Amino acid sequence: MTPQPEIPARPADGRIPKYQEMVRFARVALGLSESVTIQLRPLEGRGSDRTFFRVTWNRGDSAILIHYDPKRLENTYYADIAVFLRDIQVPVPWLILHDPADSLIIMEDLGDKDLWSFIKNSWETRRILYLKTLAIIHRLHSFPEKHFPSTRVRLMEGFGPELYRWERNYFKDHFVRDVCGIQLDPSFERKLEVELSRLADRLGATKRCLVHRDLQSRNLMVRDGEPFLIDFQGMRFGNLFYDLGSLLYDPYVNLTTSQQEELLSFYYSLSKSDLDWTAFENNFREASAQRLVQALGAYGFLGLKKGLKAFLNHAPAGLHHLLDATSRVASLPLLHELCLECEKAMQLC
Repeated sequence: MTPQPEIPARPADGRIPKYQEMVRFARVALGLSESVTIQLRPLEGRGSDRTFFRVTWNRGDSAILIHYDPKRLENTYYADIAVFLRDIQVPVPWLILHDPADSLIIMEDLGDKDLWSFIKNSWETRRILYLKTLAIIHRLHSFPEKHFPSTRVRLMEGFGPELYRWERNYFKDHFVRDVCGIQLDPSFERKLEVELSRLADRLGATKRCLVHRDLQSRNLMVRDGEPFLIDFQGMRFGNLFYDLGSLLYDPYVNLTTSQQEELLSFYYSLSKSDLDWTAFENNFREASAQRLVQALGAYGFLGLKKGLKAFLNHAPAGLHHLLDATSRVASLPLLHELCLECEKAMQLC
């Protein structure tokens, strides 16, 4: 095993590292002498209480430095999950050094191209990237739960009734109420709660597997034609269809129905599922609805509570996808009805 460099001493007052302190950490992590000039350039934030910098030196070499808020628990899990994923041949950026005392990470720089950036390319080009991504996520989904190294890799609590309830309340509070301006009738809300709690029961009844939880096009970097997962700090055990919904009903991308079904069919062939195609597709639509409920809640929260207004731009596409998913199953009529009301309300804004 390669010896780890010695981490610089933590500032005594525990403050967020200043520029020169981050440069010092990067210098040690990368094994650079004092004679080498290092520059840090801030990168766009990702809505997860983390600050990103591109570290550059020698006119062409680079790495990514992350400073995270440890109060958001999942951020403290990122580094160990990264090591685990590389161990099981799931492509993620290489972790160079983690300093948990100062909440600093240095990672491999995968460049600036994500899957979303290929949106204007031909379908044949994009199709190959999506198929590769599905093969990667199938590898993650196939990892046996009994072999997961829980003593050294911590995860957020798995999907269950409480998390599904939190997601639907997040949707009702931050999207339905705050974005759409809709106050639900108490009788309707009670019936909707029954419908969505039954959905949660069905999702929870499937076999658990590791899921990324935010598998959308901005969280897939592409280097030399190969996808890499990022932003996997929220990984946990749950329903594989949630990940498929995240990718194939991605609000940042408008896949056609035929493209979506082609990709879903490809994953179905990989999975060798015991379900017939009709049941498999139905599970996909239902889990996609749950995922989109969460995503729309996030757009409302990040856009209105956190001041990240750009996230609100994706709400119409997310709602369109949710309408599509709920229109294709018989089990979510009230959620579909609510989405139609939200659509009307957003058109009036």
